[in-house]
Amino acid sequence: MNSTLSVSEYFSYFKDKRLINVFIFGMSSGFPWVLIGSVMSAWLKDEGLSRSMIGLFGIVFGAYSINFFWSPLIDRTKLPFLYNWLGQRRSWILFCQSFILLGTLLLAGLDLKANLAVAAALCLLIAIASATQDIAIDAFRIDTLSENESHKATAAAAMATSGWWTGYALLGAVPFYMADMPNIDWPQVYYFLSAIMLLLISCVFWAKEPQSNREAVHAELERVYLEKLAATKQTPLTKTLAWLGVTVVDPFKTFFAKNGVKTALALLAFIFLFKIGEAFLARMSIVFYKEVGFSNTQIANYSKLGTGLITIVFAFLGSIFNHKYGIVKGLFISGVAMAASNLMFSWIALAGPQEHLYAMAIVVDGFTQAWSLVAMVAFISMLCDRAFSATHYALLASLGNLGRTLLSSYSGVVIDDWLMGNWSLFFVLTALMVLPSLVFLFLIRHKLYSLEQNYHKNT
Repeated sequence: MNSTLSVSEYFSYFKDKRLINVFIFGMSSGFPWVLIGSVMSAWLKDEGLSRSMIGLFGIVFGAYSINFFWSPLIDRTKLPFLYNWLGQRRSWILFCQSFILLGTLLLAGLDLKANLAVAAALCLLIAIASATQDIAIDAFRIDTLSENESHKATAAAAMATSGWWTGYALLGAVPFYMADMPNIDWPQVYYFLSAIMLLLISCVFWAKEPQSNREAVHAELERVYLEKLAATKQTPLTKTLAWLGVTVVDPFKTFFAKNGVKTALALLAFIFLFKIGEAFLARMSIVFYKEVGFSNTQIANYSKLGTGLITIVFAFLGSIFNHKYGIVKGLFISGVAMAASNLMFSWIALAGPQEHLYAMAIVVDGFTQAWSLVAMVAFISMLCDRAFSATHYALLASLGNLGRTLLSSYSGVVIDDWLMGNWSLFFVLTALMVLPSLVFLFLIRHKLYSLEQNYHKNT
């Protein structure tokens, strides 16, 4: 925290080319959610599928909740040829983006209603590739700033957040405009999205691989493991055990040792609870807009273009607040805003398709998205050890994604079977889901303040 830093001094951070790279990779991280999220939901809705089926289609996002299982490989495995060409982080990003592009092209050539199982499999491919890409992108962002530059952490979080929303909302608005044009169908939209994905892939070659002493740390840890194994002679078995120890065991051991077991478990529980309500809303939002009577163009104007622009503006404003007053206070504010945002959508459900209410809800929702994401990205980054940045961030972020993916996949079932199609009550329920995390945040606030102070002590 730095309450004396002027706004102009803070915004000078954004001249750093490294943060521009963070923004671009943020776009690459957000864009796959268009491919298998909002656009896919709209396509499925237009094909006549039920809300429950559309909600269950979101199970593919479960890949984001379990990507920490293979995140150690992103820290340790060197891809043949690509590593020597691009380095550890960029090689994995390019590798994953190639599969995202392939999956998008195959979806474009698919008869969706006749091949739902194939479509689901392709969405799963994109989800796994995207979730793996996110591991490398988050590690790139953390590694790109040196340890004595933690004062730029909230600026980097703002760039990542605004980049994500540029990829998800601003680029995501285009397919909805296209869908309302005559003689353009959803497969043609997906061919266009493939072209956008190709442009994002080209940006990998523009970025610079961050410097890191990660490999030296890993080598020393392997040496310690070999000593513990009492290996007077290194054998393939002892080398394998040492490699597995550093790759699989040490990232988790380091996290719990750094924070203490009780605090670590408390942190994990808070991250899991924080965005469950928002996740339920997000999964069904496109279906709700279409059912309440908004057109694809209106959805593009408000939920995509409007939300994206507002979120980007508030991301920078939120990063200033978090930088001056602290990440923990930023989390409190965004949590309250999340509940208020969900209640706005409950009002729309009662009033019908009134554009002024839609616009008001989008402003509140954009504020919520911006502040919560900037605060959470900076918060999770603060908890990561740089020797295992990919693994640690993936572990923490995956808990946050758990509610957004596996649990929210049943949001359609909640509306259809539990609430009998009552959208207003559904959004009230999602607002109430925010409260447990705020109570939990209040109870552990002193530990979080201490962690935040320790994080900034070298600046």
